[in-house]
Amino acid sequence: MSAEYNENQIQILEGLEAVRKRPGMYIGSTSSRGLHHLVYEIVDNAIDEALAGYCNLIEVMINEDNSISVTDNGRGIPVGVHDKKGIPAVEVVFTILHAGGKFGGGGYKVSGGLHGVGASVVNALSESLKVQIHRDGKIHEQNYSKGKVLHPLKVVGETDKIGTFVHFKPDDTIFEETEFDFETLRHRLQEMAFLTKGLRIKLVDNREEVVEKEFYYEGGIKEYVEYMNRNKNKLYDQVIYCEGERDNVFVEAAIQHNDSYVENSFSFVNNITTPEGGTHLSGYRTALTKTFNDYARKNKLLKEAEGNLSGEDIREGITAVISIKVGDPQFEGQTKQKLGNSEARSAVDSIVSEQLTYFLEENPKVAKIILEKAIMSQRAREAARKARDLTRRKSVLDSTSLPGKLADCSEKDPALCEIYIVEGDSAGGSAKSARSRQTQAILPLRGKILNVEKARLDKILGNNEIKSMITAFGTSISSDFDINKLRYHKIIIMTDADVDGAHIRTLLLTFLYRYLPELVESGKVYIAQPPLYKVEKSKNAHYVFSDKELDELLDEIGREGITLQRYKGLGEMDSEQLWETTMDPDRRTLLRVDLEDAAAADEIFTTLMGDKVEPRRNFIEANARYVKNLDI
Repeated sequence: MSAEYNENQIQILEGLEAVRKRPGMYIGSTSSRGLHHLVYEIVDNAIDEALAGYCNLIEVMINEDNSISVTDNGRGIPVGVHDKKGIPAVEVVFTILHAGGKFGGGGYKVSGGLHGVGASVVNALSESLKVQIHRDGKIHEQNYSKGKVLHPLKVVGETDKIGTFVHFKPDDTIFEETEFDFETLRHRLQEMAFLTKGLRIKLVDNREEVVEKEFYYEGGIKEYVEYMNRNKNKLYDQVIYCEGERDNVFVEAAIQHNDSYVENSFSFVNNITTPEGGTHLSGYRTALTKTFNDYARKNKLLKEAEGNLSGEDIREGITAVISIKVGDPQFEGQTKQKLGNSEARSAVDSIVSEQLTYFLEENPKVAKIILEKAIMSQRAREAARKARDLTRRKSVLDSTSLPGKLADCSEKDPALCEIYIVEGDSAGGSAKSARSRQTQAILPLRGKILNVEKARLDKILGNNEIKSMITAFGTSISSDFDINKLRYHKIIIMTDADVDGAHIRTLLLTFLYRYLPELVESGKVYIAQPPLYKVEKSKNAHYVFSDKELDELLDEIGREGITLQRYKGLGEMDSEQLWETTMDPDRRTLLRVDLEDAAAADEIFTTLMGDKVEPRRNFIEANARYVKNLDI
């Protein structure tokens, strides 16, 4: 290896070469998530036109060759020559990073695309891209390949329409996969329509059989809350809605309670989701807590001796959307996960406090329903606090406080440790024999844990299996949760590959998602993938993990003279088989549980684990065709 290091080793990446060299820096990853992000970048530009009041229709089309077309009826990207660059403005937008109409030039009052990299990054990562602009009675067109201009902007026809058309095909040398998922796009585009009232968004899939969806919500986020609560038991019919403007911050908030025990509050800034919240979410929560306590005291719904209701009590069972528009949003970190603008906090606080007070005064029955639930929550929270004290560990190294059935590992560095949550003593015994004692801990659970979708925290903490998990993890729970005390950086759910195993896995994921969401969000939760079949032929053993993989293997090695074993439970494997197929870090397959979209996850858990039978039946009927072999 040469030790020489001089001026010749300093590389300059021209134009969009940097994007192609390090795509993950611009779109997060080159996986399916990054692929779909390309669509969002182009759609976001059209959304910005809608926010500015110039666009009311966006159409997204998945073409037969898995390319994407996005059409809007906005003003059309400017086509005149840019005075500094000497090339058409549209070419600047598609070929130069950090260029666009969103940097204070007066083109947009508010915008989601703040970095000016959207269109140019999509161009850089596409094997081909075509843009057509309908503007001033002419159709202007330019084509690109991998970010390079193929020809100057030219007029290809006349038109009486206005707007922008972008067609692109992702570069398969960049992305791990290039097949777009209809449901992923459907969910994101539907969310965009909810957040931009009066905007119509169409999604068309032209692959195989044509599928179309259209989204239009005149009620905006009010309809969003109604949609998210549609499978839940609402405590009152109307959605509480607040809107207004303070200090150049436009604020919308929509709220409705249901009979569940968890909060689902979703916040957005300029239509960008902010999963870590920020000042706008803080303002909303402050307003909610203050206003409900003031109303309860004023109307003697709280006794003098009772302490104030906490924000947690008031938000129990709430579904809420907080959406603000601000001209210069300041996000903490480049991922736009958390808002930092101080004026957003005061604007949301004052608008929600004022309008929520009016609503409660005018709707005393609704106010009483909400406060009665909050008071019940307050009492249950006190009971939960006492129960939670019993689950706390004396210290991270004090093994005497760990559950008796836990087979702990000897390693003390949490980053090197993993815990397998296993169903049943039989599978637990196999796993304990199979494991690496230094880094792998085993916690067997007895039967199915409590369905937390239908229980408050005090009842949940009375469940022995849940208490064992919380104690083993070391993080505590709820307001006492501390991820820095996590004893294992991999929490692996390992259940049988049958219906019961799937049910137990869903119960465990529901608990983790509802009550320890930080573990899911930080990528600490995994699902083990035990094999479905063992195939033996000519003294060679093969383990396969799906029916498709089985068919491929049988085609390869031949179907005659084969011994085929279908595993229905982990206990059917001896410790050596379990190790080499499911637990050996060098050979196993783990699925990481990803929380890309909290609203979608909430919808699925509510459907599968909630009280209502009809939505669950509909879900099963809609998805049954994807199940090939079902063991009952």
